[in-house]
Amino acid sequence: MNRATLIICAVVAAILFSLSWAVDHYRSNSIAYKEQRDAANTKLSQANATINDIQTRQRDVESLDAKYTKELADAQKTIGDLRRDVDSGAKRLRVAATCPVVRKTTTTGSVGDATGPRLTDSAERDYFTLRERINTITGQVKYLQDYIRQQCQK
Repeated sequence: MNRATLIICAVVAAILFSLSWAVDHYRSNSIAYKEQRDAANTKLSQANATINDIQTRQRDVESLDAKYTKELADAQKTIGDLRRDVDSGAKRLRVAATCPVVRKTTTTGSVGDATGPRLTDSAERDYFTLRERINTITGQVKYLQDYIRQQCQK
């Protein structure tokens, strides 16, 4: 072999070595970037799933809130209607009460009180106030129980 052939072989070997080094370098970079891309895609999928779950929960809470807000408004309307009916005399509150025995005196021709037992005005107001509060508290407890069942126990 002559010297030119040796130089050409050496140059070809150097080019092949350089090419194999470059291919290996870019292959390693490609593998690293692919792993980074896959990790980013996994995180993105998890973030999207979390966002979807949060949006679903928000819609569930909104519907739950709307349901119990409507129930509370309906209960308040019913109490208001009852209060107006009692005030106007269209309906009466019934009281389970007994009248105390009144001593009979020897007055002539007296007629006993013809009205039955009834609540005082302040007791009647207290009755409606208590009814409103009972409905409010009952609605709030039902709402919280449903919220816990539907949102916290998932």
